[in-house]
Amino acid sequence: MTIRDVLIKLRLCSEITYIGENKIFDWLQQNPDCQELPLSLIISILKLNGEKRAKLIKSFNSSSLQNEVSANKLNSVVVTIIDRDYPFRLKECYRPPIVLFMRGNLKLLNQQSLAVVGARQRTGYSIEAIRLLLPDVVRNNKVIVSGLAAGVDTLAHQFSIANQADTIAVIGTGLDIYYPKNNKNLQMEIAQKGLLISEYGLRTGPRRNHFPERNRIIAGLCECLLVTEAKHHSGSLITANLALQENRTVLAVPGSISSPLSLGCNELIVAGATPVINGQQILDEFYEN
Repeated sequence: MTIRDVLIKLRLCSEITYIGENKIFDWLQQNPDCQELPLSLIISILKLNGEKRAKLIKSFNSSSLQNEVSANKLNSVVVTIIDRDYPFRLKECYRPPIVLFMRGNLKLLNQQSLAVVGARQRTGYSIEAIRLLLPDVVRNNKVIVSGLAAGVDTLAHQFSIANQADTIAVIGTGLDIYYPKNNKNLQMEIAQKGLLISEYGLRTGPRRNHFPERNRIIAGLCECLLVTEAKHHSGSLITANLALQENRTVLAVPGSISSPLSLGCNELIVAGATPVINGQQILDEFYEN
C-alpha cells in the first residue's frame, strides 16, 4: 500500500483523530525518504497501546473501511497533500488538510480567488454589496470561494453561477450530504460548473467542529477575503482572523454603526482590514500581492 493510500485510509478511519493525522504527516515531513507506512509504524508514531491500539488495528484492517475508501475514490476525486494536484496555497498554511475529496473543475484550485463570507442571517445590505462589488471581480476571472452556508455564502455562490463565473464551495459535510438542505440544487450545480471540496468522507453529516475546520480551508485557498456582514465574535470573523494569520488580504464592507451585522466588519476595519466600496479596490489588492 502506497503512502498516499495510507493517508486516505487514515482520513476515513474513525479511530484516527485530526491531531493524530497531523502527527503522522509531521513524521513524514521529518522522514522524507520513507517509502512505506505500515500500521506498526503508525502505532509507534502515535504511541498507542492497550485498547486504543486494538481498536485501531481492528478498524484499519476492516472490510468496511476498505469499502469506504473504494466508495470515496469512485464518487469523488481524492487528492492528498503529497499529490501534484494539491493546491499550493493551501499547502503553505498551518495544519493543512491531509486529504481533500472533490467534485468539479480542479483547475480552479490554483487560480486567483476571492473568498466571500458573512452572516447567515444576512440582510439586504449583503445583497447590495455583492451586486456592486463582485461584477468587476468575476469579469477579471477571479474565482469566488465560500462555504455554501446559509446567508452570505449562498449569495456569493448564486451570484457566481448566475454570472457564469467560477466558484469553489468548501463544505463541512461529505460531498453527498446537503447542508443546509435547501442548498441541495446549488451544491449539485457547483459540483458540475465549479468545484466542491470537503475533507470529510461520504455520508459524513454536519458536526459543530467541522465548520471552523472548513473555515481554515476557505482562508487558505484564497488570496483575498471579503466580509460583507458579520456580528461581533461571528464565524466570519474567525475565518477573517485565520486569513490574516496566513498573510491573506482581509477586506470588509463598512456599515452603519447601529447595525449589529455591521459591527464585525467595522471592528475588522478598526483592526486594520481594508474597507472596500467598489470592485476596483478589490482588484487592486490582487495586483499589489
